[in-house]
Amino acid sequence: MTVAALLEARASDDRPGLRRAGGGRAWTWREVVGECAVRAAWMNARGADGGGGRDRRLHVGVLLDNVPELVFLLGGAALSGAVVVALNPTRSAAELAGDAERADCDLILTQSRYAEQAARLADAMPADAPVADAVLDIEGDAYQSALAPHAGAAPPGTAAITPATLLMLIFTSGTSGNPRAVRVTHRKVTVPGENLAGKMLGPTDVVYCPMPLFHSGAIMAAFAPALAAGAELVLRERFSASGLLPDVRAHGCTYLHYVGKALSYVLATPRADGDADNPLKFAFGNEAAPLEQRSFQERFGCFVIDAYGSSETAISLTPDPSGPPGALGRLADGVRILDPETGAECPPARFDEAGRLANGAEAIGELVAAGGHGLFDGYYNDPAPERLRDGMFWSGDHAYADPGGFVFFAGRTAERLRVDGENFGAAQVERVLAEFPGVRQLAVYGVPDAASGDQVMLALAADGFDPEAFGAYLRGRADLGPKWPPRYVRVAAELPATASNKILKRRLARDGWRTGDPVWWRPGRDLAYRRMTLEDVARLRTEFERRGRLHLLEGSG
Repeated sequence: MTVAALLEARASDDRPGLRRAGGGRAWTWREVVGECAVRAAWMNARGADGGGGRDRRLHVGVLLDNVPELVFLLGGAALSGAVVVALNPTRSAAELAGDAERADCDLILTQSRYAEQAARLADAMPADAPVADAVLDIEGDAYQSALAPHAGAAPPGTAAITPATLLMLIFTSGTSGNPRAVRVTHRKVTVPGENLAGKMLGPTDVVYCPMPLFHSGAIMAAFAPALAAGAELVLRERFSASGLLPDVRAHGCTYLHYVGKALSYVLATPRADGDADNPLKFAFGNEAAPLEQRSFQERFGCFVIDAYGSSETAISLTPDPSGPPGALGRLADGVRILDPETGAECPPARFDEAGRLANGAEAIGELVAAGGHGLFDGYYNDPAPERLRDGMFWSGDHAYADPGGFVFFAGRTAERLRVDGENFGAAQVERVLAEFPGVRQLAVYGVPDAASGDQVMLALAADGFDPEAFGAYLRGRADLGPKWPPRYVRVAAELPATASNKILKRRLARDGWRTGDPVWWRPGRDLAYRRMTLEDVARLRTEFERRGRLHLLEGSG
């Protein structure tokens, strides 16, 4: 099956297909396919002008929020064989220019919200780009004029489109800190789409998509199942915790896709007696803490299904309702937990009388796809990434399994962080912080967040630490990503290192903030740091325990 074939199956479907949340325009599936056909004709025409000897189809970069045009472009690429490059607007203009170059973008489509970043992208596009007007605003006259000649176009023939045809490039972060473009083929979208639709959706259901479509989660767990089932897809331009329940009620949404802390943010909104009076049946996503899963389910009267997956989709784990609380599911065929240093298989976890992990040092290892690469079709322009070793895919995610084979997430490698749903590499942050005065050595690594994902921790080898000067330094760095400021700062005389002077980040991450060295932290959002106390540590531990994530501390401590 291909995305093109799924679209063709909807070409005569007059049921609701796409809607913009908040009272915006709606389209039937027939109309959606018609709009996709117009973009396919335009892409085919643009891909043919002055190709300059290219041996590939058109690569269209999209710097957009969750707007209907993004769905039409994705469908146009599916029908034409073009490739949509999903650009993340939370990255800086310079980083976006690098991403566009690595992904061989031939043109960029954006919106007025990102005019400044788009201008930088326009300056960075190669002078010999195969198309004119390399950056277009979808809200501008030039783009609408470009589409106009193709109005009413019929869907093109799709015989050449196969499950292995490249459809998208979606960026993720590798351990080196340089983002990689994951190759998203048609099968990578249709397989999870049909699987989820078969279990949770029918043609009368409504899928709510508040998570960004520049991430793989929303593509594979919202767009794809809606298309496969013929269910209506409701797009929220940007996630809003306070707007979620009103949207669900207004549009009759029965299925919600979420990532990370989204459930926590919704649960933080004021409670009302009628919260469970809504049409929602399923909330499907990943990285929500067990407490948030239970609380959301009880408060809003729906089933919460928290699965494991990544942009690469080499490894997927599905929760088992009969399994223990907090488990990601059972180890799937071909998936193993291996010691990243020796390659040996990790033994099952043992627990003490209180249910705490007793052998974390030996039971926790890296999740590895040892029996093939699943739906992973590689990275674009990166034939031999370090995640592929010895014929296996190493996820970079740490986990342990109980004697029954149920898997529990135990954090990520120190070089790769995920904060509030955003992936980035430690090296990116280190480059920005390296110029802070008085630092002899520094290391950035991830430590668990009480709710979901990671928090950024910084270790400094320095003679002292001025929290006010550090906060001022962070505020003065325009190249500091919004999720990058450290939550915790450890200050030491020297950092642990190997004989070759490589800093032992694994040891630092294992210590976290529970160390004899002084630790400074910022409890809130402001860049205001204060010395961490024993009472702070105790409160954090209680918060992890309350949210069902205490094992992340006990397994790494």
